Amino acid sequence: MQRYKCIISYDGSPFSGYQVQPNKRTVQSVIESVLAKMHKGEPVKISASGRTDAGVHALGQVIHFDSGLSIPVEKWELALNSLLPDEIAILTVEKVHESFHARFDARGKEYQYFLHLSDKRDPFKRNFAYQYPYPLDNEAMKIASQYLLGTHDFSSFCSARTEVEDKVRTIESIDISQAKETLSIRFVGNGFLYNMVRILVGTLLEVGSGSMNPEEIKTILEKKDRRFAGKTAPAHGLYLWKVFY
Repeated sequence: MQRYKCIISYDGSPFSGYQVQPNKRTVQSVIESVLAKMHKGEPVKISASGRTDAGVHALGQVIHFDSGLSIPVEKWELALNSLLPDEIAILTVEKVHESFHARFDARGKEYQYFLHLSDKRDPFKRNFAYQYPYPLDNEAMKIASQYLLGTHDFSSFCSARTEVEDKVRTIESIDISQAKETLSIRFVGNGFLYNMVRILVGTLLEVGSGSMNPEEIKTILEKKDRRFAGKTAPAHGLYLWKVFY
């Protein structure tokens, strides 16, 4: 058996998230069904760097799987893409050691969140950026983001439904930039909790709108209580951009 590592991208709009769920169309279930077809009905399980929620997109998700098929490594990309729906693309495929694991070997991730700053609806952005028609103070958001850098307990910035006990994570950088009507917020860290990036974005938007002072971020971190942070930003503005190994 050979282990393969793939970098994949997908439009999360038509999926009920990445992870397999009963009677739901998910990214994992679609890819595994294609692999099963290639393996004449034999189930092939894939493992990913992490799961994404319904509506969340990916440009650089990483998965791995094992196969005994004698397909040249350079042919795997074409073979998979020929069977996958248009919403999923296999970008690269490479052979890796059998000990490689897409999730447990990941050393960090980059996420990006996009907002459409306009009061006019754009049908072509509706699934790919969060429309936000209100004024924003980008400089206040940048000041607030500095309090989030470094290693902290991010209990206030994760879903109350998370099952992870250790909520300490390190955020290495947060970059906020605007080009015309598109605002992007880029996060790089060693790992992110369930809904963490979306809650961070929702909180920064409260700062940008003036309903919260940048310095309040320090208090929110200290409280370690989800109730003190901002709302969870919608899923469709979020992209898993890159996974670091």
